[in-house]
Amino acid sequence: MSTPTATGTDALGAPVPVLSFSPVVLSVPGRPVDLQVRVSAPATGTGLPVILLSHGHGPSNNLSSLNGYAPLANFWAAHGFVVVQPTHLTSRTLSHLVADAPGAPDFWRSRAEDMTHILDRLDVIERTVPQLAGRIDPAKVAVAGHSLGGFTAALLLGAGIEDPDTGSVVHLVEPRIKTGVLLAAPGRGGEVLNGPMAEQWPIIGAVDFSTMTAPALVVAGDKDDSRHFTDMGPDWHADPYTLAPGPKTLLTLFDAEHGLGGIAGYDAAETTDENPERVTALARLTAAYLSTRLHPGTPAWPNERKALTTGPDPVGRVESK
Repeated sequence: MSTPTATGTDALGAPVPVLSFSPVVLSVPGRPVDLQVRVSAPATGTGLPVILLSHGHGPSNNLSSLNGYAPLANFWAAHGFVVVQPTHLTSRTLSHLVADAPGAPDFWRSRAEDMTHILDRLDVIERTVPQLAGRIDPAKVAVAGHSLGGFTAALLLGAGIEDPDTGSVVHLVEPRIKTGVLLAAPGRGGEVLNGPMAEQWPIIGAVDFSTMTAPALVVAGDKDDSRHFTDMGPDWHADPYTLAPGPKTLLTLFDAEHGLGGIAGYDAAETTDENPERVTALARLTAAYLSTRLHPGTPAWPNERKALTTGPDPVGRVESK
């Protein structure tokens, strides 16, 4: 991937047209339905890094699938990434097919394994998507996830999880993933996991962030108060930063709730904090972070961070360790 020259603060370069292709269907032995993915890629460029994007578990029928998160997927692809979005078994689009399947309803192991299957078949995906063959750099892979997708990303980046069936700690780390972005991800368990949804989703509190050693950007909204899980307040969503070892960076978005301005879909009615400017800023900052992580020495992250989180009207604040 050729790195654009920074112009002023625009280290990401100009956007290019995006090709989006779906579904790419991957047959996975033992999975109750085929794994379907959407692939979005820039129309030009070679040596392209990959972002695996894990959807959340929101109230919409369709956004929690390969069809969601277009505001991020389109931006990332327009700025030089190949974005691969699976439909996890938690998707409402599959509820009628997998309600009684092993692992239901949270499919915590399957969600992470979906990403490993994708990386195992990256060559198949590359050949299947028109005009993509030979353009991916398989050594430059990142993962991003929103909400329950952030939970999945944490596991892939090294967090452990206590298997509720056996009590043993499971590690699903994927070493081919070099870095990641956790967007409004759930935090710690224990006594603070005391909301009405905690009993329904105990797996949320079973994550151990102390082994999540891969570099990651944790994004939390300072108005994201997930009372259905905890009374800890918005700081709960900073736990993947607070409780994990470095190198980590925390981006706290001002006035952002769980939708972070509306990243799950364009004009999604359930977005409680709709703010297109915030979504654009978040797309820029996440693209810049991943660009600099996957291309060390490039100025995208320091430039975008300075432009968007300093000055008279910052979108948020950044801290690192």
